Amino acid sequence: MQVFRGIPERAAQSSVLTIGNFDGVHRGHQALLKMLTDKARSLALPAVVLTFEPHPREYFFPASAPARLASLREKLLLLAGCGVDRVHVCRFDSRFAAITAEEFIERILVRGLGVRHLIIGDDFRFGAKRQGDFAMLQAEGASRRFAVEAMPTLDIDGERASSSAIRTALAEGELAHAARLLGRPYSIAGRVIHGDKIGRTLGFPTANIQMKHRRPALAGIFAVSVEGLAPHPVAGVASIGVRPTVTDSGRPTLEVNLFDWNRDCYGAHLRVHFLNKQRDEAKFSSLDALTAQIARDADEARAWFAQNPIQN
Repeated sequence: MQVFRGIPERAAQSSVLTIGNFDGVHRGHQALLKMLTDKARSLALPAVVLTFEPHPREYFFPASAPARLASLREKLLLLAGCGVDRVHVCRFDSRFAAITAEEFIERILVRGLGVRHLIIGDDFRFGAKRQGDFAMLQAEGASRRFAVEAMPTLDIDGERASSSAIRTALAEGELAHAARLLGRPYSIAGRVIHGDKIGRTLGFPTANIQMKHRRPALAGIFAVSVEGLAPHPVAGVASIGVRPTVTDSGRPTLEVNLFDWNRDCYGAHLRVHFLNKQRDEAKFSSLDALTAQIARDADEARAWFAQNPIQN
């Protein structure tokens, strides 16, 4: 899959296009991307995604923007896995936010991306002050020779598949619910970095995963499986939160105590799958109390895996 920053002045070829944030690339997104790639193959054209960085709500409402389900890197990997041929990542800033709906159609869709067939949700809005809508795209498409197709809402057991529903499920510790909407267990990927080695001094060494998420979508203690270390996933117990017993920095961290693993993994790029929430994060009165709780957390996770073996 090819990835480009921004939009070219003029497209080298026509495209089948969809537009969106695609945070988490959940089952609703996957259904839309299947429509996109099927149509692209039938027209012998590339399947193209236009997405934004940062998320428009992060630009307009930085203090109240929702937690991200995936970093940009993770999103691109998921889009590639869905068969997308090309992604254009557009920087969402004041200049982009000021583009009129008419300019968006002419400069971005028609000239820059050469849209032949556009697939979007029927509630899609675009352009300055959200002036453009599905009806406008249909009317402009008829005169500019590109087709516009609506993606119907995907319901899963009577619930709309959406990023906001997944965020709610994760925040409430309902991992099975989130996994049903995502089509897979929720995961965070990142590189193992050096931490402050407190876990090692307590007798529970951890892999510290670099997080790109400023506000993670979930917090607490979890049974997890980890990819990227061995040919098969490695079980463990993870803590994601601000570590109130050992620091008052308020910076979220992801630490994983890997079971039956004693090799160095600094620099490895791992994916941590969150399988079962055990408890919320808590502040303890002493490091001894924290150590005792970590031991109980590890025992609980091992007991959970004994009943729910990892599928290799």
